[in-house]
Amino acid sequence: MKACPDEAERLVETYSDLILRLSLSWVRSSHDAQDVCQTVLLKRLEYTGTFPAPEAERAWIVRVTINTCKNLRRSFWRRNVVGMECVADPVAPEPEPDGLLEELRHLPDRDREVLLLRYYMGYDAQEIAALLGIGTDAVRMRLSRARRLKQKLEEDGYEPSAQ
Repeated sequence: MKACPDEAERLVETYSDLILRLSLSWVRSSHDAQDVCQTVLLKRLEYTGTFPAPEAERAWIVRVTINTCKNLRRSFWRRNVVGMECVADPVAPEPEPDGLLEELRHLPDRDREVLLLRYYMGYDAQEIAALLGIGTDAVRMRLSRARRLKQKLEEDGYEPSAQ
């Protein structure tokens, strides 16, 4: 099935920002995030199934984005190649992440995944459980870790309103 240009344009307008932000939180490189975005959009264009509602398509996009990021991080190339920043001075350094983003990056993948889906994407515990294929109690346990992270950030002087 060949996708029409209108469908491609709709997907880019609707989901590119969501995919870029989510993938950037996983792969930590704007170039890799752009590659993930392109891959996810192409997968959606190639997908011949239909979705009963826009929320189902959005959930599919989120799940495919997370899986694509995980695959990229596990790839042979990613584990065995040294980045240019280790070899020479970068031409244009990427901006330094703020304290919250840095703390999120240090969380284990499974905890970060739940936090991003809850607080960044707005899903509730039952929806997250369905997306990830885990129980709602497991989701709530992982979300409880967010309270500990929040307390730690507050002790370090982080203020949410400062962003």
